[in-house]
Amino acid sequence: MPNSVRRRIDHASLPLMTRLSRLPRLMPFLILLALLGGGLLIGGPLGFALMALGAVFVAWVLYLSWPGLSGSERIMRLAVLLLAVAMAVSRLFPRT
Repeated sequence: MPNSVRRRIDHASLPLMTRLSRLPRLMPFLILLALLGGGLLIGGPLGFALMALGAVFVAWVLYLSWPGLSGSERIMRLAVLLLAVAMAVSRLFPRT
């Protein structure tokens, strides 16, 4: 069962991953930076939405790349995901 779910997600992700692979190598990072930076600068619900979209992007790429990652690469990418989620939550519930 889990293998069929993974296969379906991999298959559904193939068109978008193909498009991303055609972009310059720096572009996905710049898109992520724009989402997180925009969310940080804008704040409020819109800032949360931008940051949450960035966190979903990181989670999606992490899921797809997980089988090929070493232990240290997994830890670093999980740290980035947790940071993105923490930043998104802080935009939704700012300290006053």
